[in-house]
Amino acid sequence: MSIYTNRRPINIAKAWILAVDDEIDLCRMVAILLKREGFHCDTAVNVDEALDLLEQNHYDLIVSDIMMPGKSGIDFLDIVSIRFPTTAMIMATAVDNRETAITTLEKGAFGYVIKPFERNELVINVINALERRRIVLEHDRYEKHLEHEVRDRTADIRTREEEIALRLISASGYRDEETGQHIKRIGLIGAVLAEKIGWEQERIDYMRIAGAMHDVGKIGIPDEILHKPGKLTAQEFEIIKTHTLIGGRILENSSIPLLEMAREIAIHHHEKWDGSGYPYGLSENVIPESAQIVALADVYDALCNDRVYRKAMPEQEVLAIMAAGKGAHFNPQLYEYFVELLPEIHRILATHRDKEY
Repeated sequence: MSIYTNRRPINIAKAWILAVDDEIDLCRMVAILLKREGFHCDTAVNVDEALDLLEQNHYDLIVSDIMMPGKSGIDFLDIVSIRFPTTAMIMATAVDNRETAITTLEKGAFGYVIKPFERNELVINVINALERRRIVLEHDRYEKHLEHEVRDRTADIRTREEEIALRLISASGYRDEETGQHIKRIGLIGAVLAEKIGWEQERIDYMRIAGAMHDVGKIGIPDEILHKPGKLTAQEFEIIKTHTLIGGRILENSSIPLLEMAREIAIHHHEKWDGSGYPYGLSENVIPESAQIVALADVYDALCNDRVYRKAMPEQEVLAIMAAGKGAHFNPQLYEYFVELLPEIHRILATHRDKEY
């Protein structure tokens, strides 16, 4: 059986209603009236009994008296709005009080009727409340669908951004497969450290990509210096240092947050906590936090893996060198967090190994 409103038919045979009133005869009368209209209707004589039924069954609508011993109908309305938010409520009272009516509607009631009510008045209020509930639930489902769609599209865009960034770096021709894994590891290690210190998820995702772009400026360094197997001369080292500024120029003048972060990392990841780094000799928290993070990841990964000019160092030796740099090279608090994250960092290194020479 269906009753038609001015919008669309409601299948009332599927609607479950709970009538709550301490006047047992009146409560039964409401149930009888609604059952005659095709609704399934249960009854309860107080709020506690009603809550027990709500725990056992799903109800689309509640018709509740306001003045009841113990918990009132308004107390019940507050509880239902929190614990059973998809259940609509109509409030019933023998006292025609404007302030009470406004209060119940402000608290989320879908209707307000005065006892004794006519059969048609009750049925019309029930149908209207069910229709409003249907519209509200459809709107909520639509909003959630949009949220999921936006989240999925955002994740897809970030995945594409990451792939584009890594492919562009690889295509630059200034690094081989070994250092290709290195840049991935820096982004991943940077992301877990950013999460540890409480960054929002969006910025963590940026770090995973931007951290991988920390050495993009090396595209401007000659191969004979970049891949020199021996120790660099003082002049060659000065040339190597310019990769920070070259990276900054490559990434400058962008309004995209990801590229803005990549730029500050490219420029500042060789700055040191005590101000002895390059290119500007910044110190402590004047150094962008993103660059402080990458400084730790870059030194650790570079020392723990083979390079054309030396073999990898044992991790304990690497950690001893880094511990000596705590408060000089590195932010001391960040270094402590880094050490705490070593088990997770080990997993990253194991998953993204360099090729053997």
